[in-house]
Amino acid sequence: MLRYKFRFSRPLSAILAFALLLGCQQKADPPPVVRDATPIAAYQVSTRDLSRPLRLAATVEPRALISLAARTEGTVQSVAVEEGDRVKTGQMLAQLDVAEAAAELARSEAQMASAKLDFDRAIELRRRGVATQIEYQAADVALQVARSQRDLWLSRVAYGRIEAPQASTIIARHIEAGEAVETQSTLFELADLDQLVLRLGVSELDVVHINQDQILPVTVDALPELRLEGRVRRIFPAAQGSSRLITVEVLLPSSAWDQGVRPGFLARIDAAIDPRPNTLVVPGAAVGSLDNGHYVYVIENDRLVQREISKGISRGRWTEIVNGLEPGETILASNPIDMLEDQQVRIVINHD
Repeated sequence: MLRYKFRFSRPLSAILAFALLLGCQQKADPPPVVRDATPIAAYQVSTRDLSRPLRLAATVEPRALISLAARTEGTVQSVAVEEGDRVKTGQMLAQLDVAEAAAELARSEAQMASAKLDFDRAIELRRRGVATQIEYQAADVALQVARSQRDLWLSRVAYGRIEAPQASTIIARHIEAGEAVETQSTLFELADLDQLVLRLGVSELDVVHINQDQILPVTVDALPELRLEGRVRRIFPAAQGSSRLITVEVLLPSSAWDQGVRPGFLARIDAAIDPRPNTLVVPGAAVGSLDNGHYVYVIENDRLVQREISKGISRGRWTEIVNGLEPGETILASNPIDMLEDQQVRIVINHD
């Protein structure tokens, strides 16, 4: 058997070894990877009006609405007023038939006159020493009873005269002549139309910014060109049940009726309460939380720089910045939780 021996020359062995070493070095040390800047949305810090808007609607109502009821039963003899009539205090509105009460009044007056004569006679007899003290006292009591009976029937007769309790306007009439009415039947509805009000249901978040006598702008749907100034007359002391709304009564100017405003019209309030004009703000989503405060990322030379801030109120998508930023600075507009300090960024969206 023949055996063949192959021998490599030393120069060839050296070349192969160098190539193997070079390949190992190239695998161990790959070239560095250049990462692209992260695309982000940015916001340029500016001021906005963060005043709290108050937008409510309510029906116009008379401040005082009087339902005038019958104090006795009877037939309506006459009615002296119509809807829309303005009346004065004590003016007669209607008359009920109280003939029976009038007859009783006449009888009680006669009885009182007789009792008065008996009492005067008792006084004279007592002066002469003829009547006893008991007879005098009996005559006095009889006169008092007769007088009380007379006063009772005077009241019953007066109940037949229906009068206006105060200066007001007739807004509803529920009777006609000849009708029979019962005691406590509603005869008229009266209102002082010089004092029209809105009763607004206001949330607990808004009512804390409203004060008595505060002026609020009012518009009326039926009169779109009319602009009124309403005054907060009173704020009710408690919320309404489950709605948690607090009633705020707004008094319209006394000229509202003459300008065409009527009870039942829909009126609206559109005002700014808790005024905060020119407030420095950022998007609420841009604010991150620290253990002892808050921060945003400011963009400087295309890199993120963490900046601690003090924030104020938040309204809608905006958060007030009390200190830590200046107008014109550019910040990261989105949630900063996934970003890092000194991270390279590229602005692709600028939010207003």
